[in-house]
Amino acid sequence: MQITKRNVELRVDDSLMRVYVASPKPAGLYPGILFYSDIYQLGDPMIRLANYLAGFGYVVAAPEIFHRLEPVGLVIEPDDLGRMRGNDDARRTPVADYDADCRALIEFLKAESAVAPAKIGTLGFCIGGHLSFRAAFQSEIKAAACCYPTGIPSGKLGKGVADTIGRMSEINGEMLIVLGTLDPHIPENDRQTLITELEKGKIHHQVFLYEAEHTFMRDDGYRYDAEAAASAWSEIITFFQRVFAE
Repeated sequence: MQITKRNVELRVDDSLMRVYVASPKPAGLYPGILFYSDIYQLGDPMIRLANYLAGFGYVVAAPEIFHRLEPVGLVIEPDDLGRMRGNDDARRTPVADYDADCRALIEFLKAESAVAPAKIGTLGFCIGGHLSFRAAFQSEIKAAACCYPTGIPSGKLGKGVADTIGRMSEINGEMLIVLGTLDPHIPENDRQTLITELEKGKIHHQVFLYEAEHTFMRDDGYRYDAEAAASAWSEIITFFQRVFAE
């Protein structure tokens, strides 16, 4: 499916949040997806992922997650200095600010003429996987796909300690978790804690494990694994199609 691309301006707490929106070109009503990037914001690899999902029939809205700290359009380079910068931006952003951005994005999608307001989901990578997990606390989220979400058991997300792991009871939709067994940022103990808490909370969920490293779906780095990424995408697309067909 062909897509259209545009940038929109949202104001959250008087901060300009640029949102990249990729939408199916044919007229119609489609599910809306909150798309959360990794710490490097909306560089070409993340834009390609957003565009890819939109091509399957989704209105994808991707915010600049550090808009309160970085200038509009700033892409953080995925190198050593960029990693320090992105992690520092994450550390300095209060968890409540991430949650406020989530609400603004949900309201934006619900108001979009091409979005079926009862069909909203989320997809995120790395820190964005954690943000997608938290987005699932919102009643509108029917499906949340979280790719190698960092910091959920430890509460590491932003300024202060995130209460994510203790709020499973607030999830009403379905969850899909993608994890790499070679990922040092989400070690075996954290993976098991996450799975155990989902099971204890009786959350409808799927977990897919790949013998892959962190960020293995990002196609510009040495950890990229095309085979694992293609398999994960297949599961994600199937997941969204099934949930939104109901």
